[in-house]
Amino acid sequence: MFGSPFCFASRVLSLSMNATQFITIAPVLPTSDMQRDIAWYQEKLGLTVHHADDIYAVLYRENIVIHLQWHADTADDPLLGGSVFRIFVKNIQPFFEELIQRGAVTRDKFITGTAWNTNEFGFYDLNKNAIFVVEDVTR
Repeated sequence: MFGSPFCFASRVLSLSMNATQFITIAPVLPTSDMQRDIAWYQEKLGLTVHHADDIYAVLYRENIVIHLQWHADTADDPLLGGSVFRIFVKNIQPFFEELIQRGAVTRDKFITGTAWNTNEFGFYDLNKNAIFVVEDVTR
């Protein structure tokens, strides 16, 4: 179905230095009680808090990253609805240009130099799941 692992490996080795490098994917899970859920992930999964405030938290353990985002559970901000995930990359621009060509995103969606030190863009799939592609500019 996906070809042999050797074909995959040779494809990876043949990527140019100008290609986007995919690093990891991080789900953003909804919460209605940030402190309760942070404590649960710490106790049950052994995750460590990287960042936390009243509306957003980032927890990790080795290469596992989970983001929590508070939702009001109203019609305008449902607790359960479309999911959100972030794809972390190096060299974001080639992938952004590819997705413009594919019609997945428009040029105005690209944001550079955010307050949290990223370049990023986002879009929705057909089921209203939000997909963000993020490049950490501090690395």
